[in-house]
Amino acid sequence: MTSSASLTPARAFRIVGAVAIVLGGILAAVTGPLQLGKGSWAAAYLVLVAGAAQYVMGAALTRWRPAGSTTARWCWFALWNLGHLGVIGGTVAGSTATVFVGSGLLVIALVLAFLASLGTRVETDRTLLLGYRVLLVLLAVSIPVGMVLSAIRNA
Repeated sequence: MTSSASLTPARAFRIVGAVAIVLGGILAAVTGPLQLGKGSWAAAYLVLVAGAAQYVMGAALTRWRPAGSTTARWCWFALWNLGHLGVIGGTVAGSTATVFVGSGLLVIALVLAFLASLGTRVETDRTLLLGYRVLLVLLAVSIPVGMVLSAIRNA
């Protein structure tokens, strides 16, 4: 394997994001026929948060090469994906505590992503970079909302 084909955090974000989008689509297709109670929510979550948002993070890493070491980027990737496992697993199992732990990991990953974006020096893509930062903030704001909904649903 050549260095140009090696797995980087940016490539890993894009690959896992794309896989999550496909899995979310498959889940959406079987939710009705299999009568999966939380399938619709899980499909949307996989496509939008674990998929599209993650793919955008990978694209941002590729395009802007933001501040931070490769190790920090792998930590960000690991936290982001472990967080998704916690949120999805906790929701399916009805465990608010697991959702909260997963949510905490997602918040840490988003903070790392935002801080990395601050070290980015881009003159020509300011609007795109601002849009990326807005996406990160919207994701961070949505997490407490999901936590409250989880607590209410599992109460």
